[in-house]
Amino acid sequence: MRSLPMQAFAALLDSLIYTRGRNAKLKLIVDYLHATPDPDRGWAMAALTGDLDLPGVKPAQIRALIEARVDPVLFRMSRDYVGDTAETVALLWPAPVVPPPDAGPLSITAAVDALRHLSRSDAPAVLAGMLDRLDAEERFALLKMATGGLRIGVSARLAKTALAQAFGLDVDAVEEVWHGLSPPYASLFAWAEGTGEQPTPADVPVFRPFMLAHGLEDAQVDLADYAAERKWDGIRVQIVHVAGQTRLYSRTGDDVTGSFPDVAAAFTTPGTVDGELLVKGEFQGGALDDGGGAASFNALQQRLGRKQVSAKMLADYPAFVRLYDILFDGPEDLRELPWHARRERLEAFVPRLDPDRFDLSQVIAADSFTELEAIRAGARDAAIEGVMLKRRDSPYVGGRRAGLWYKWKRDPLTADCVMMYAQRGNGRRSSYYSDYTFGCWTEEGELLPVGKAYSGITDEELRMLDSFVRRHTVKRFGPVREVEKTLVLEIAFDSIHTSTRHKSGVAMRFPRIARIRTDKPAAEADQVETLRRLVT
Repeated sequence: MRSLPMQAFAALLDSLIYTRGRNAKLKLIVDYLHATPDPDRGWAMAALTGDLDLPGVKPAQIRALIEARVDPVLFRMSRDYVGDTAETVALLWPAPVVPPPDAGPLSITAAVDALRHLSRSDAPAVLAGMLDRLDAEERFALLKMATGGLRIGVSARLAKTALAQAFGLDVDAVEEVWHGLSPPYASLFAWAEGTGEQPTPADVPVFRPFMLAHGLEDAQVDLADYAAERKWDGIRVQIVHVAGQTRLYSRTGDDVTGSFPDVAAAFTTPGTVDGELLVKGEFQGGALDDGGGAASFNALQQRLGRKQVSAKMLADYPAFVRLYDILFDGPEDLRELPWHARRERLEAFVPRLDPDRFDLSQVIAADSFTELEAIRAGARDAAIEGVMLKRRDSPYVGGRRAGLWYKWKRDPLTADCVMMYAQRGNGRRSSYYSDYTFGCWTEEGELLPVGKAYSGITDEELRMLDSFVRRHTVKRFGPVREVEKTLVLEIAFDSIHTSTRHKSGVAMRFPRIARIRTDKPAAEADQVETLRRLVT
């Protein structure tokens, strides 16, 4: 079949941006997949799910291209107003002095094929030639594809759900094979249309979607039906060993094997397990006499995101995994088994592993929910995140399923901070100053930044804060405004750590706005020293 022009994908993105309902978004994607031939729809799915990689195209190159064609000051001011680089460039891109030769409509496939194998030095000229051929909507679609991060209100899961609905497939079956395939997913669409066999991840160490938990909120559960474990403060990983290959995956499916080669090298038993990646130390859980041996999250952070890990780093921050579930024992798929049966298999599996790199997260012995409440109340003193509750008869299923797993996190810490700076948001918040940097006072009376937050507020509160920023701006730095230091925000956060990025020397983990304290004078906000005493 002949490829459709970029215009069809541009129309899809435009419709998705202005459509709010989940079902309406699903229908838009379903209709597009039915109307679009291979391989265009495969590349479109790669863009929607964040799996399209065009390494030769970088945001800095796009900024350089537009600033060579329009006044750089005009571009930066426009970018500040619009809140999105791709949209700003698409709207400002001038018509070429010499019209390009008529090459016909540009398809997604032609664009991807032209860009994905280019070097960083060659890609800008080719991209500019494409932009010269397109209208504003098509330029926006091309730039969004090229740079990733569509920000159109569609998650990877939603896009895969749409694909499943379009062809009458089970979305979990799609998820099962997705990470073993590469764009434009020819075998996947052949299976979907009944012209090919179902792809299989056999002999490939692929990622399987994690089972996730709902927050417990104020509910209670019967411990006869649920098992409890401690919620450790690391990062969740899936470890897969198949056909002599080992891979570590993060919760989002990113391959983090290169950052933790010591863990990967130690996992040589065929199977797939789920657990918490930690660094050795004597911080978490030690007071509870339950494993312990784990350092703070701050220690683990020293190794996160590193493509190359030095011998010193390996020695100073030795990693290990505290396991709490098993998906595969060798080639045997255990996910349909109830939790209690998988737990028995995990307890038999762990002794086959290197004890220096792997241990077992223990089940909490609590006779009643009241007793468990007391344990959870001591979570902060024990430096753990809280408690997990898992239904004893629950299978291992991807995503969040009501009633199966719950997370019962420790209560957050709070601090009263003063707004210092504000920046425009992205997506539907691009017209508002919605990202706020806030600070606390030193003993000498200087206000130093301690964090940044954009969540926790209602739409009405967002409008109120945006109005405050506009009326109390004292300086402008591109898209950032400095404001009068008069507004206090109560910030809730999970923990606080030392930081070299902030002059204050501290940074909050998972900060969010709990309240807008118009009743409190800025001079009465908290001091940095108060936060330093909370460092973990």
